Amino acid sequence: MKKITALFFALSLAVFAVAQPANYYNSANGLTGNQLKVALHNIVKGHTSISYAQLWNAFWSTDNKGNGIVWDMYSDNPNGTPPYTYYLGEDQCGNYTNEGSCYNREHSWPQSWFNDQTTPRTDLHHIFPTDGYVNGRRSNYAFGEVRSATWTSRNGSKLGACKTAGFSGTVFEPIDEYKGDFARAIMYMSVRYYSEDSNWGSSDMTTKSEIKPWAIDMLLRWNEQDPVSQKEIDRNNAIYNDYQHNRNPFVDHPEYARMIWDPNWNAIEENGGAVYLFPNPVDRGQTLHVSGNCNTFDAIVICDLSGHSLLKATGNQVGDFAITLPNGFAKGCYIVKLMRGDAAVKYQKLLVK
Repeated sequence: MKKITALFFALSLAVFAVAQPANYYNSANGLTGNQLKVALHNIVKGHTSISYAQLWNAFWSTDNKGNGIVWDMYSDNPNGTPPYTYYLGEDQCGNYTNEGSCYNREHSWPQSWFNDQTTPRTDLHHIFPTDGYVNGRRSNYAFGEVRSATWTSRNGSKLGACKTAGFSGTVFEPIDEYKGDFARAIMYMSVRYYSEDSNWGSSDMTTKSEIKPWAIDMLLRWNEQDPVSQKEIDRNNAIYNDYQHNRNPFVDHPEYARMIWDPNWNAIEENGGAVYLFPNPVDRGQTLHVSGNCNTFDAIVICDLSGHSLLKATGNQVGDFAITLPNGFAKGCYIVKLMRGDAAVKYQKLLVK
C-alpha cells in the first residue's frame, strides 16, 4: 500500500449534502429498530396533502430533467439517449397503446395496496411521472429481480418471474440506476403510514404498511447498490419546501434503513448505544456515514490494518459524522476508530472498493 499523505487526502466533514432543516431528525438520534421507525413516523406524519390534479404541476419541481423534460425512470437511459422523451404539461396521459405515447402518475406503492386511501394517493414521495404503457405493464406487481423476462421495456425495465430468495411470483424490475430511488420510496411509505394502515390491503411485497422479509432484504441491497443521487436530494428538498413540508428520511439518511430493519448490521454497542457505519463496502469518492449514538465522540479516524491513521475528521455532530473518501484512495481493508479524547473504539473492518 502506498503511503498516504494528509495533504493529498483532505477531508470534508459535513452532514450528507442535503439542505435538510436543522434538528429535523433530533428525536431519532441514537434509536434503532422499531423505536427508530416510530420516531421517524412521528417526524414525517401529518404532512400537507395536495390534490391528485396538483401532482401534474408538482412534477415541474420534483421531476424536471431540465427544459421541461420529464425525468421518467421507466424510460430514461442514464448512459445514453433515452428511447423517447416527454415534456411536462404537454404529454400527459390520456390514452396509450404502446411505449412513447404519454406519461402518467405512477404510484410506486400501488394504490390497491392501500385501498385508494386519500392521503397516500397523493403523497409525492412515492409518486413519479412515468410512461403510461410501462406503468400499466408494471400494474400492481411487486418490485423484484427478474429471473427470465416475459416483457422488457425500451430502457431495460423487466417483467417476469422473481429470482429473489423468498418469492417466485411475477415482479417488475426497474433498471439498476433507479433501484435505490424506488427502494427508498417504498421504505418511506412503510414508515410514513406506520400505525395508520388499518384499512390497507396486502400484496406479494407488503402486509398493510409492513414490508415482507424477502422484499426488505432486497430493498436494503438496492439502497446500498444504488446510492442517493443529486436527483433524489433535489426532489426531497422540493417536496419539503414547496408541497408537503415533510422529508423522505432514507434520502437524507440512507443508513436508517439498516438501523431499522437490520439493526445488528455493521453496529458496535458502546455505552449502551449503537453506532453504525454506512455504507460498507464504500466506493472511493463516496461519503461514509457514522450515525447513531455519536454525540459523545470527538473525531473519526480511518486507519490501515497496522493502526496508522490515514484520514481524520474532527468535530462533534449529534447523530451523524460524514467523511468523503477521495477518488484516489487505495482499495482495500481499513479500520474505523471513534475517538473520545485519546481513547479509541475500534469498528469492524471497512472495505473500500
